[in-house]
Order: sequence, then structure tokens, then C-alpha cells
Amino acid sequence: MSLRRFVPAALAPRALIAIVFVASLAACSSGSPPPKPTPLAPNEALIGVRQVWTAHVGPVDFPLDVNVNGNTVTLAGAGGTVAAIDARTGRDLWRTSVRTPIAAGVGSDGKLAAVVTTGNELVALQGGRELWRQKLQAQAYTAPLVAGARVFVLAADRSVSAYDGQSGRRLWLQKPPSEPLILRQGGVLLAVGDTLVVGLSGRMVGLNPLNGSLRWEAPIASPRGTNDIERLADLVSPVSRVGNEVCARAFQTAVGCVDAVRGAVLWTRPANGAQGLQGDDRLLFGTEMDGKVVAWRRANGEQAWSTDSLKYRGLSAPLALGRSVVVGDSAGFVHLLSREDGSLLTRLTTDGSAVVAAPVAAGNTLVVVTRNGGVYGFQPE
Repeated sequence: MSLRRFVPAALAPRALIAIVFVASLAACSSGSPPPKPTPLAPNEALIGVRQVWTAHVGPVDFPLDVNVNGNTVTLAGAGGTVAAIDARTGRDLWRTSVRTPIAAGVGSDGKLAAVVTTGNELVALQGGRELWRQKLQAQAYTAPLVAGARVFVLAADRSVSAYDGQSGRRLWLQKPPSEPLILRQGGVLLAVGDTLVVGLSGRMVGLNPLNGSLRWEAPIASPRGTNDIERLADLVSPVSRVGNEVCARAFQTAVGCVDAVRGAVLWTRPANGAQGLQGDDRLLFGTEMDGKVVAWRRANGEQAWSTDSLKYRGLSAPLALGRSVVVGDSAGFVHLLSREDGSLLTRLTTDGSAVVAAPVAAGNTLVVVTRNGGVYGFQPE
């Protein structure tokens, strides 16, 4: 268990903060040592993929979301670097620094980019230049959403706010009751049609983006357990969206799909994972806490297959890419598995540090980011 995964909500009493810290430390230090990672099978290299470029953004120790718009990927390093890179060549389209460490990002619509700093500032960038910055009332660990000429923020106190994209003026703020703990991890924040879809605890919530008013709630998981840590059921990113259907994971509890127009839960299934989902109109893919890679049928949530070949290897969230499911691990390997049965198609190497964000596809390029700040572009041979 990582102490950094759990943080007190912004308004939690100091006594509770101390109690949670001690309880987490005791849980992590007791019991048997963690299982050893499963040894890797020989790489049969059944498909041809080659590294075509590499870049660097500095170490990444925050929940990075690599943003894709066409052939452009926008990403950031913890030290304050934000860069837009041409995925075809690895060259910078622009690069700048927000001059302070970053806590969440990157959100972008291809023109405007936004990050949140550790000083609780929302910073908007355009063409590599700072456009504005606004002080937030609480820290955020979810990348801002830039959509409809607005910037939306999901903060650690579970408040949701909207800002004008050009001026930075706050347009509205909705703040539900705070809870003692939240995950230091990216949550659910996306636009589906004219609805802002947000993950609040174990619920997927639809808001009116014009004023933040509630349109619907759809529970994917209910808090359970006898203490605050066990009762965590936050929805985590990334999510898999096909049309109006959004499928997401509730931390260590369940996976499920919701009709984001009607606010109706289509199905849920128990699952024990900490990373989000990816998929298409037929299958959903996820990685469990023990390193299993699982495929569920999108229509009803029934399990299609699972593989133990990467158990205990500290897997990233997956990417569905062509005939492959792509996952990174804590040793910097990138595994391309068959989407049909989870068997290994090929394995790629990076710098040996953990893959820290879900791999993304930009045009014809697979892009992977590591803990040490390496950015790698791979293309089919």
C-alpha cells in the first residue's frame, strides 16, 4: 500500500489526518513481504513495433493524464514543465514552465491547456504562453477538463467548478459534503454531449455545464467496510466511452457502465483494481491490484478472459489499440497483449522506471511516459 495514494480531504481535522497516517503506515509495514513480480516469458515478437523517438519532461510523481488531440500529445513533468509534442516526430510544438510543481494535468482541447499546481493554482496556457491562473479553494489531483471554451476542475474536497477559458473568471462552484479521505489519483471528469460527467465517491454524476446543477446520479459502487480507508470507493480515470455509454472503475470495488444521457446504470460487476478502464464497443479491459489483466464484455459485464502472466508487476491502466491491449509495468516494460485472449504479442522497453500514465495512441504512434520523465514514441514496422 502506498501512503501517497490516500490523502485527507481539504477540510479534514488534523487529528483525523494523524490517525489515517498511522493506520496506513501500520498496514503497510505489517504482514508478509509483497509477492515477487512474475518472471517475464520470452518475447516472441509476434508483431513488429519499433521505437521512433524519445523526449523528456522531467520526473513525474503526480497523476499525469497524457492528453491527445489529433497528432498532438500534451503532457507535463512534476517540476513544472508543460509540453505539446508532435507524436509523429517527437518534436516540441511548444514547451514552457509554470514555475511551480504540478499536482494534476494535463487538460486540453488542442488550443487551451490547463494544469493544477501544488500551490492550488489552476493555470491556463495557450500556444505555450500563460494565459491566466486562478487560486483554487482545495488541491486537485484530476486533470482539468477543457471543453466548450471552459475549464472544469474536480478538486480534492469533491467540489466541481467552471472557469471561463479566456479570462479565467470563475463561473460557478458546486460543493457537496466533504468526506474524510480521497485518493491522490485522477478521478472521472468528462463531457458527454451537453452533460458534464463527474465521479463523486462511488457515483457517476451528470451536471449541467452552464451552472453545475445536478441532472442525474448513477451509483457504480457503495462505500463499504468499517473504516475510512476501506470505505473508499472513488471512481478513477481513465474511463471508456462509446457514444453515450461511459464505463468506469470504482477503486478496489467494482467496474460498471452508465448511460450518460439517462443517468441509468447498465451493469456493475465486482472487481479489485486501482487503475481505470479502456475498451471499445465490444470489450472492456482493466488491470487488477494483483496484476491480472481482465477483459469484460461491454454488453453485460461478463468476463471474457483474464491472464496471470503479469501478476505483481505494478501495471498501468490499459490502452486498447488495434488487435492489442497495451499495459506498462513498474520496471518500464510495455506489454502488447492479444485483445482476444491476453496472450503476449510483443514487449517493448523504456528507461527502466515505472510507466506512470495510461499509454495513449496519437495518430499512428503509441506514446508512453515513465516515472523518470521519459516520453517514448513507438510505431508499427
